[in-house]
Amino acid sequence: MSDMRIFIQTFGCRVNQYESEMMRDLLASTHEMTDKSPDIIILNACTVTALAERKARQAARRLRRENPEAHIILIGCLADAVDQGTTRFADADLLVGNSWKPRINEVVERALSGACGTMPSCSSSELSTETTHGPSHRIRAFLKIQDGCSRACTYCRTTQVRGTPRSKSIVAAGAEAVALISAGFPEIVLTGIDLAQYSPAGGGLVDAVEAIASLDGLLRLRMASINPSGITPQLIEACASNNTVSPHFHIPLQSGDTHILDAMKRGYDAKTYLHTIDRIRSRIPRATFGTDIMVGFPGEDEAAFTRTLAILDAVGYCNLHAFRYSPRRGTEAAEFADQVAPEVKRQRSEALIAHWLDGLASVLDKRIDTTQDVLVEEHRDTVWRGYTHNYLYVKFSSDRQIPIGSLLPVHITGRTDATLEGVEDHRTDAN
Repeated sequence: MSDMRIFIQTFGCRVNQYESEMMRDLLASTHEMTDKSPDIIILNACTVTALAERKARQAARRLRRENPEAHIILIGCLADAVDQGTTRFADADLLVGNSWKPRINEVVERALSGACGTMPSCSSSELSTETTHGPSHRIRAFLKIQDGCSRACTYCRTTQVRGTPRSKSIVAAGAEAVALISAGFPEIVLTGIDLAQYSPAGGGLVDAVEAIASLDGLLRLRMASINPSGITPQLIEACASNNTVSPHFHIPLQSGDTHILDAMKRGYDAKTYLHTIDRIRSRIPRATFGTDIMVGFPGEDEAAFTRTLAILDAVGYCNLHAFRYSPRRGTEAAEFADQVAPEVKRQRSEALIAHWLDGLASVLDKRIDTTQDVLVEEHRDTVWRGYTHNYLYVKFSSDRQIPIGSLLPVHITGRTDATLEGVEDHRTDAN
């Protein structure tokens, strides 16, 4: 093993998290992975929002101060954006695009030999060659089955930095899932840049879900974010028919105003979005929902924002990712008129979160005095914590030691803020 010490820090989406695990696995056989006095620092960074970029820049400056002799490598979407001239990043020695991630050992060797600047792009690998051993000290593993996007939403750089859609074969995805289950991961989350565009030869998302959900030893299969176009009747039926599949659907909304959705080029309107929710609920009444919402998109007025709040009331989301629109150079929306003032964005973001939390209380209160199957993720301060089958966070007590990764019934007795509380259904001192 090399005496080189390497630290990887990740920013952004689940795909980035998966890819950092992949790079860590590739490097671990020849280098020491550490966060203490690293020789090489790899920042796997995001360019979706100005905030994401700012976090990466702040981290780079801090790590440079703390490790002045280390080589800093910026890799991923942010590095690709720099190479395309749509943003800047001054605090890295070597900038490397997404296509180099499966060849991270070569990148490190070039950095150690003194390479600086921007590495030229290379051809993307087959997704079937990208695998991970899963994250350490976790019970949930991400499984990347898709990359790239062809939607070209007017606010988004994803098409620019991730390229056209690519799909991992169902056979390769299944083999990776088997390895993850054998490594001790009872839950797998299928992820991609746009799961709705997953289209391997000879199948689709329904086939992948059915194949992986049927594997021995898997307790729970969940899909990460999926756009409304991917919610087909066949997928709904597959989720409804297999007890392993989590009935939780994270479906990005972005805005509840049809005019704004059209300006975003999202490909659906508010009515179609709500119809998608209704189709799921009619077949899977216990389903829960999450979403992404962007406030302050150009042209969003108070009426448009109010229509977004109305969607929250209609759906009752159990989780929400709220974003403030930030103009991204090189995207259509950056040139739109009627840009919203930063202070208005801040106010709407705060109002959105407060409105969601009010609705979340109602969603959670309906689970009180029910019994929910909870997959146990951690034990801390005499309390166990985990998630229900439909992805609601629970903390509970028990009169016995419970192995992490266990799936067991918990009687829900109450709620504190966004957390359900309960007792193990079989504990002897529950009364």
